[in-house]
Amino acid sequence: MLAKIITLGCKVNQYESEAMMRNLNAAGFKTAEENQNADIIIVNSCAVTSVSEHKAQKMVRRARRENENAVIVLTGCVPQAFPDIGDKYPEVDIILGNKCRAALVPAIEQYLKNHMRLMMIDKYEKNDKYEELSVPSYQKRTRAFIKIEDGCNRFCSYCIIPYARGRVRSRELDDIKNEVTSLAKSGYSEIVLVGINLSCYGTDIGLELCDAVDAVCEVDGIERVRLGSLEPELMSIEVLNRLNKQAKFCPQFHLSLQSGCDETLKRMNRKYTTEEYAKIVDNIRSIFDNSSITTDIMTGFPGETEEEFEKSCKFAEKIAFAKAHIFPYSRREGTVADKAPNQIPNELKKERANIMIDITEKTRQAFMKSQIGLIQEVLLETRTKDGMLEGYTKNYTPVLIEGDKDMCGKIVKAKIEKVDGEYCIASII
Repeated sequence: MLAKIITLGCKVNQYESEAMMRNLNAAGFKTAEENQNADIIIVNSCAVTSVSEHKAQKMVRRARRENENAVIVLTGCVPQAFPDIGDKYPEVDIILGNKCRAALVPAIEQYLKNHMRLMMIDKYEKNDKYEELSVPSYQKRTRAFIKIEDGCNRFCSYCIIPYARGRVRSRELDDIKNEVTSLAKSGYSEIVLVGINLSCYGTDIGLELCDAVDAVCEVDGIERVRLGSLEPELMSIEVLNRLNKQAKFCPQFHLSLQSGCDETLKRMNRKYTTEEYAKIVDNIRSIFDNSSITTDIMTGFPGETEEEFEKSCKFAEKIAFAKAHIFPYSRREGTVADKAPNQIPNELKKERANIMIDITEKTRQAFMKSQIGLIQEVLLETRTKDGMLEGYTKNYTPVLIEGDKDMCGKIVKAKIEKVDGEYCIASII
């Protein structure tokens, strides 16, 4: 039988989908090609915003419409965060919460025998352990994402994820190292460590994030180690100095900002001020040569006045992000912010998002231009339609280089010559 997984949301979800497909393959299910009809369709959902949940509903309905006889499974953060959703998804045959991911194959096998709808959603408990998953290979042989942490203890006022993922749970170093060793043998040269609250890795098992970075850097064949999204206030000077000792570490820091206004940050229940954030950025730039700072910024959070938005804009301009993901606030049922007064009209949220996009696009272009003339190591990944090779420097600057297709997956030295739209143009030296 053919199986297909539709993945919505973050890199952690992508990793978990890869692991689930591996388990399906081991049980005898084959992976459906992109244009093939599948017998088993799994929607791995995201619940971070109401828009994300609507996407899950859309994918489920399309799957049923296009595959009338398929077994449809809904898993991921939506059913875990909202366990009473069965009636909203009549098209679904099996509903699995995040904690029941290991039951995927047995649940499918049971449904195929009796065709009785299954709902399996267990609550997270305080002392739950990390669920060990493994993805020893991907389709692409350049960069691999490795999940090392799950759960979040932060409870930001706009976020449902602590309810969808439970508390912080960290992966043991030996398990991380074993998976990375397998990936290195398969030809991967860059590892990206990801988690729901990556900065908190190890706090439950007596370790630190740097311990995981060190363990991965020790693996022969791995040339680069990169970090996913980080909570800024946990990037202490001690952590930064330790990371800087690793030659394989990539100096790109995705520090989630959300707002550049202290009053807004306080309502969001974020754990830092703009002054503290700016100091962390200063520390990074003083310790790491040619580092890049990327971020996420939300506009139109409840109660955001024109003055607060202006402060956020000025702060984003001051930090001069290399890249920023800008998005209007989306109400999320079950969060504190959803019930907050002074909700901002959608049109104004979008208007502010467009203004912030313009500001951060200027800082992105300025960062790209600052790379001109530098000689950088570029990991070549794919060939574009125009025949150029696309790759990334250690600080995640996107680069286009002329070269042969068989160079994909290799790291080359190149001189950055100019900026052209979304890319820097470079030549191999």
